[in-house]
Amino acid sequence: MSNTPSTVIPETVHEPKLPHDARFWLIFLSLCVSNFITALELGSTTAALPTIVDALHGKQFIWAGSAYALGTTALIPLAGGLAEVFEFHLTSKRSLVLFAAGSAVCGAAQDMNMLIAGRGVQGLGAGGNYLSHTDHCRRLGVSARAGRVQWANCNVMAYTVGTGSGPVVGGALAASGNWRWLFYLNIPICALAALLVFLFLRLRAPAGTMKERFVKIDYSGNVLVVAATTSIIVALAWGGIQYSWSSGRVVAPLISGLLGLAAFFIYEAHYAKYATIPFDVMNTITGLSGYIQTFLNYVVLIIIIYYIEVYFQTRFDVSPTGAGIDAMPLAFLSPTAGLIAGVIIQKTTSYRIPIMVGWSLLVLGLGLLSTLDENASRAKTLAFSVISGLGTGSLILATYFPVLAPIPVSKNANALALFIFIRNFGLVWGVPIGGTILQNELQNHLPAEFIAQFPGGVEIAYSIIPVIRTLPEPLRSDVRKAFAQALKTSMPYPLHTSVDRNWGMEDGQNNAAEEVAKVEGF
Repeated sequence: MSNTPSTVIPETVHEPKLPHDARFWLIFLSLCVSNFITALELGSTTAALPTIVDALHGKQFIWAGSAYALGTTALIPLAGGLAEVFEFHLTSKRSLVLFAAGSAVCGAAQDMNMLIAGRGVQGLGAGGNYLSHTDHCRRLGVSARAGRVQWANCNVMAYTVGTGSGPVVGGALAASGNWRWLFYLNIPICALAALLVFLFLRLRAPAGTMKERFVKIDYSGNVLVVAATTSIIVALAWGGIQYSWSSGRVVAPLISGLLGLAAFFIYEAHYAKYATIPFDVMNTITGLSGYIQTFLNYVVLIIIIYYIEVYFQTRFDVSPTGAGIDAMPLAFLSPTAGLIAGVIIQKTTSYRIPIMVGWSLLVLGLGLLSTLDENASRAKTLAFSVISGLGTGSLILATYFPVLAPIPVSKNANALALFIFIRNFGLVWGVPIGGTILQNELQNHLPAEFIAQFPGGVEIAYSIIPVIRTLPEPLRSDVRKAFAQALKTSMPYPLHTSVDRNWGMEDGQNNAAEEVAKVEGF
């Protein structure tokens, strides 16, 4: 047997291409709806999280984001394997059920542990949804170059509506004390998407017996990557907050996680019979650069999304609703930049210009954000965040194409499955990295008498935000200054990483890569 990736149905199974009739567009609508709710969840939760943490007397706010990202990443390889065991539309519906169930747990949460558990279940559902978008596109017959770009653009539009409305919806519900409805609202939307899938999506059952299908799941690979990633996140979340960076409770899981990741990649490359990671789609400089850029872009993206609203609430003393309104330009224009990048790629059949412009804007925006202090104006803050958002937004879509360009069409599904996995792996790293930098800097800059009000081990960043406006002067100004300094420090991290590792895309080994550097090559 060959190393057939478990994330896709074998290439020998050919699905009939559906005509673009009412049934086709209703199925497509279900995909856009599921994309919308995952985007809405991301945008709305970031705006409401300070209020939620305060209401639940919260600790470990980093895990509210990391559990979601970890669950999303963990299920992508497994969801592909389960799609080979069960029919893919069943996996899609179960992913929506998981997302709705996680939302119900979050809405009913009585403490942070329950919220984190619910966020993890939501992430499991979101992971299946992400994979459904890619695989359903292939199975519905969206295979031509123009069709793929139009499909991507429609999904970007759904994502735009979700991320654009999310901060305002989340902020408004948090400000009114109804933050639980932020999660409950997902349930009827999931029900609508699941109903559309149930009524209209019919795909051929996977080949082979149930036993033969179960054998093709990469159990060892899935266990390794989940365990290693969880170990790394635990170390990042604890480092400098609950324990010092030199503590064995931080060093041990960090080293174990890194060694586990190394073992995972070695196992997948040389030993896995049905590999989770299809390394044969990364055997060109162009393709490898696309995966690296995707990972780094999503690390930066989640840091900006999660922590720019912290700056709005702490610097300008605005409510969660006000912070959501301030975040709307970033939330709307970032995916819109992706939409524009898609149109440019479709018209010019070249992805290089959107990628270069995207990285230029992102580096410029991050540099400008790192200059903000406690005296920065609202207009300057909005402008700088929008510049960063335009950069990362254009890269969201444009980085698909160096992944697909060097490989034959028959491997597109494998490449996109790996693309989604690496994209979400970037989200897993971004939340704890940004949160750890923020918290460590706050502990270094906040007045000692103020820190003394918080018990040891409390992740202080989100616990402080709701009480800042009640503080007397000059303490309130000192706390705002500390937040500004902490957020300034968090921005040069992705800036430095992006500059060092992404502009090396052209390294002289052009030959074959140059020939496939056009969109029509994939």
